Amino acid sequence: MSIRRADSLGGKAAIVGIGATEFSKDSGRSELKLAVEAVRAALDDAGLTPADVDGLVTFTMDTSPEITVAQAAGIGELSFFSRIHYGGGAACATVQQAALAVASGIADVVVCYRAFNERSGRRFGSGVQRREPTAEGTALGWNLPYGLLTPASWVAMAAQRYLHAYGLDPEAFGHVAVVDRRHAARNPAAYFHGKPITLADHAASRWIVEPLRLLDCCQETDGGQALVVTSVERARDLPRPPAVVVAAAQGAGRSQEQMTSFYRDGLTGLPETAIVARQLWRSSGLSPADIDVGILYDHFTPFVLMQLEEFGFCGPGEAGGFVAADALPLNTHGGQLGEAYLHGMNGIAEAVRQIRGTSVNQVAGAVRSLVTAGTGVPTSGLVLGADG
Repeated sequence: MSIRRADSLGGKAAIVGIGATEFSKDSGRSELKLAVEAVRAALDDAGLTPADVDGLVTFTMDTSPEITVAQAAGIGELSFFSRIHYGGGAACATVQQAALAVASGIADVVVCYRAFNERSGRRFGSGVQRREPTAEGTALGWNLPYGLLTPASWVAMAAQRYLHAYGLDPEAFGHVAVVDRRHAARNPAAYFHGKPITLADHAASRWIVEPLRLLDCCQETDGGQALVVTSVERARDLPRPPAVVVAAAQGAGRSQEQMTSFYRDGLTGLPETAIVARQLWRSSGLSPADIDVGILYDHFTPFVLMQLEEFGFCGPGEAGGFVAADALPLNTHGGQLGEAYLHGMNGIAEAVRQIRGTSVNQVAGAVRSLVTAGTGVPTSGLVLGADG
């Protein structure tokens, strides 16, 4: 099984274009228009045209179907189209799917996209509302009657156990918020541009669900983001330095649910992330010491700490101090706490900028970026690197 051995995908595909709309709280246009704007911007960035595209990948949650985006963006025939499930956990897996298609010759140029009006339209933070019955929804049904109605309430259960197990207080989470907002403050594209915070600000923000405060929770954003993937060989003829897919992985753990996996052996870690970490390190031959910048999915601050621990950057319960010490450049775009909540796709774009050397918070000499997708759900991850 591939989960127990290295795979051979690395080095065969690269991200060659990134494009986004502005990030706002009220876009004033349809989600389809946002998707098309992002796709066209990414193709322009890559030096390609809609006629070059023969594959599209998005999220099952996206409201703009592949064939509709193709039609609206002027893309012609498609040989590959795919969707990834599990919300933000799909982000890095869209690139994995695109890379698989390119590496196998099924498609030549694949665009990954995500677009939504998540603030002015459906707000995920409002919790479960009028959901159609599904088999996976049964798990939620065991929790909703007890008041666990929102993503914040689901994460709060694990966050409280984490603090108790390691003798910590919520300030441990605040370090993530402070770092993200520090980077967002220097990023003109970020919603919180020019608005850094302190640990005191974090501690003074209102409770959402204890032990989570307002500044532990990501934004709600309107916007779109797209990424262009092609072969490494073709990438070398394009205008931008490619961000090579060094490794890509997905992971779902035993007893996995969507953010309510409360019946696992423990609540202080993220088994799905551990699976992704093992596969990325195994397939790339790298270790935490080889990573120059980490773009870790930050829908809620506690899960950033758990991700750092699952990837082996530090020991259990030590991630708060690790972040406070700036031991790894983290979420240099500002993350979903500071830049925008685009289900992690904007984080992949930032990892590409770091490889290109064009980030507003550029890490000197960065040649390898680790990117993760949504946690608490089946998830995915990438290691991106410079060509050669």
